Amino acid sequence: DWLDGWYARKYGAVTVLGRILDPFADKVIICGTFIFLAAVPSMAELAWGLKPWMVVVIVGRELLVTTLRGLIEQSGGDFSAKWSGKLKMVFQCVAGAVSLLYLSFTDGAPGWLLWTMGLSLWATVVITVYSGLVYVVAATKMLSGPLGPKPGAE
Repeated sequence: DWLDGWYARKYGAVTVLGRILDPFADKVIICGTFIFLAAVPSMAELAWGLKPWMVVVIVGRELLVTTLRGLIEQSGGDFSAKWSGKLKMVFQCVAGAVSLLYLSFTDGAPGWLLWTMGLSLWATVVITVYSGLVYVVAATKMLSGPLGPKPGAE
């Protein structure tokens, strides 16, 4: 995810289609991963495992922010990614990868992996909620004021 954006910016290959498809692909991968994990009964049975409500929070935040981004950018506003959204993506990728690794053990996962998975899942929910609030506050400010590019901005 990071590499394609870096490449596009470095070589002047940024396109409107890319700005639309890249976040969309991120949402499909992240939401799909967590929905898949929620369908695995052993994930919810673990004390620190992935609970269905956690998946609702993650998917709900993605849908909310994507909707806000669409509304604001369609009105001429700039709703670019914020650092909290990028940090959220890192946490989600780590939690998803660790959870998939956990599922790959058929004879029981090592204790450190179970601990890491639980910590990464709960931390992901916290940063997901925080990031969602950051975007909602930004959207509220933008939607209550004039939209569009600022004078002198390109």
